[in-house]
Amino acid sequence: MSNKTDLLHKDRDAAKKSGGWSRFFGPVEKPSTTPIDNSHLAQMARAFEDSGRGWFWSTDGNLSLTYVSDSVCGTLGRERHEVIGQPFESLFRAERRADTSSKRTLPFQLRTKSKFSNLELLAATDDVECWWSISGRPEFDKAGNLLGYKGSGLDVTYNRQSHDEASRLSESDTLTGLASRYRITRRLEAALTAYKVAKRSCALMIIDLDRFKQINDTLGHQAGDEVLKQASQRLMRVVSKDWEVGRLGGDEFQVIMPDIDDRGELGDAARKIISMISQPYTVDGVRCVIGASIGMAVAPFDGITSEELTRSADLALYAAKNDGRGRYRFYSSDLHDKAEDRRQLEDDLRDALDRGEISLVYQPVVKAGTNMISGFEALMRWDHPEKGPISPNVFIPIAEDANIIAGLGEWALRQACEDASKWKGNARVAVNVSPIQFANTELSTLVASALSNSGLTPDRLELEITESVFLGENADTDNVFATLKKLGVRLALDDFGTGYSSLGYLKTAPFDKIKIDQSFVRGATESGNRNAAIITAIVSLAKALDMETTAEGIETLDTLDLIRKLEVSHVQGYVYSRPLFNAEIAERLERGDLEIMPTGHEVHRNDRKTLFRKIGVIHEDHRYDVMMRNLSKSGVRIEGLIDVPIGTEFVVDFGEGQLAVATVRRSNDTSQGLQFEIPLISDGSDGLCTRHRVSPYVLAAAGMPLAALPSGHYPLVGNEFAGKHDGKPKSMPRFGQVDKGDALLRVA
Repeated sequence: MSNKTDLLHKDRDAAKKSGGWSRFFGPVEKPSTTPIDNSHLAQMARAFEDSGRGWFWSTDGNLSLTYVSDSVCGTLGRERHEVIGQPFESLFRAERRADTSSKRTLPFQLRTKSKFSNLELLAATDDVECWWSISGRPEFDKAGNLLGYKGSGLDVTYNRQSHDEASRLSESDTLTGLASRYRITRRLEAALTAYKVAKRSCALMIIDLDRFKQINDTLGHQAGDEVLKQASQRLMRVVSKDWEVGRLGGDEFQVIMPDIDDRGELGDAARKIISMISQPYTVDGVRCVIGASIGMAVAPFDGITSEELTRSADLALYAAKNDGRGRYRFYSSDLHDKAEDRRQLEDDLRDALDRGEISLVYQPVVKAGTNMISGFEALMRWDHPEKGPISPNVFIPIAEDANIIAGLGEWALRQACEDASKWKGNARVAVNVSPIQFANTELSTLVASALSNSGLTPDRLELEITESVFLGENADTDNVFATLKKLGVRLALDDFGTGYSSLGYLKTAPFDKIKIDQSFVRGATESGNRNAAIITAIVSLAKALDMETTAEGIETLDTLDLIRKLEVSHVQGYVYSRPLFNAEIAERLERGDLEIMPTGHEVHRNDRKTLFRKIGVIHEDHRYDVMMRNLSKSGVRIEGLIDVPIGTEFVVDFGEGQLAVATVRRSNDTSQGLQFEIPLISDGSDGLCTRHRVSPYVLAAAGMPLAALPSGHYPLVGNEFAGKHDGKPKSMPRFGQVDKGDALLRVA
């Protein structure tokens, strides 16, 4: 028997001999009938203590212990004489003398000399965790003076630990260790409530993994769980320490980012997360590759409750996935309309081919050194009967999601082969093959059929395949490549460097050409840009593998000069030609006219987007409605004001709190070109937005209720033309205004 056990028995025997329990219970008043024996109560007390579940205690008027059960001394690892006479509070850890459920404190209860029950406190042990639930009642003399306390205690360690574990499980995701949906939702609600009072911003990011379903379907749910754990670890490495990350369930994550409203900073964070998550994973020796799409919303601009902000971020995520996945989007109010437009486009696209609305155009591919045409890339076009031309960037992702891309792809392949077979000479035709088409093991049969029916020789057909076909890399992938090469067709790796694979597949995939994505071409001539170094590396890799290279999206002469210096073999872009109709190509090739001289701007300019919509411009204390004609990161062209001097400063109001200071750099009659003081940034898709927005809290402080804020028409705050004028009359308008909206809309 251990020394500690001997000690406990010794103390218990001493207590029995000294009448300890009798002194604890004291004299008991007898009811009017049946007497109660104190010795019987003592026996019951001893049985209760011996069970190990409970114990008793008592104090004097100074709250010093006069009695405590042996089990308490044993738990604390102290002898009786070290405990008796000490303050009752010394039995418990100082930092946990509060009942966390009710926020009651033991010192408060003792100080108020009141009865208490079921206070859960942590025992003052050094090496083990022990929770006691204690109850006590005060005793007073006839004068009302405190004689002391008597009470009992129960060991509730197991129950407490079980409760804590249940709480932990409800707060944490069991698979990834991240915050659970329950916890992350509560944290968002708490943050938004606090920040609303403090007029602070809070950003919310929702992340959805792309192509994760393929992992579960092909490798099983156990592999999927492992990928989720690895993705969670990567996510935690790349986010800021003061952000909170949670898993909503499945393959969806949420990130709370306090005190951030800079969409440039948010965009940078989203790109890092997408890049990190999109790197290949290894599970049981098998390489798995996924991607990520991100939707973001910022309070108070996009919502002031957790439901509103989550709904906005969800809609932005939906837009990001519809834009082609692997990208991010910020919420904007027009996403509601875009979601409905997309649904309608999907319905219309299903019948577009049968109605003859789909056609092919062909963009020349030119040898960089000689300006001679070597071939053409077939590009699909959709001329909607009501909406007009629909961009392939819009309808191709819709076709993929709606499972109609296979039919469109087969038609394009057969039509391109048919057209090219009638061209004079040996110009090649390149046709894009979607990952969905490539996954079909009958692809080689389809290609052979298209070649046979058209009479086109295999060496004149080039199939452009993106890196994403390697996401499910297996024996079937290698077999498809092998059968295609046996047919004699050429293979080009499209959009190189933008996918999600490693370079390992280049060792075995029999490509004839690498196409350098235009994202590496744009801005390559700008100072400090690293794209030229990337292009150099790609060209060197291609040469080592005996492959040709094609640079896409070349639009300016300075970019063409750089591409030539970097020894890219082929060029494709508006610097040589826009896409041409088949009849134009046939006529040109019939003449033997294979040389195209480059034309275009001398130097690279920021991309300009042709847009026709009304915006506001503010000068002094007047707001003018104008029509926006085109937009770039650095400036905007507007129409609607008369004779505006060069150098005039405006505040451009794009709506939804997006305000940009701009200066007139060109002015011609009713048209002005404005340069922004702070460049716009990408919205994650094909649009632009301001880095910051004017907070609705500020606008509300200026007298505008949050719930009634219109899109655009609100005063600036903190400027000489703020909406309030303290009774002063407005100045006279400086500029005349012409309403060209209807005419411009007709042009659009």
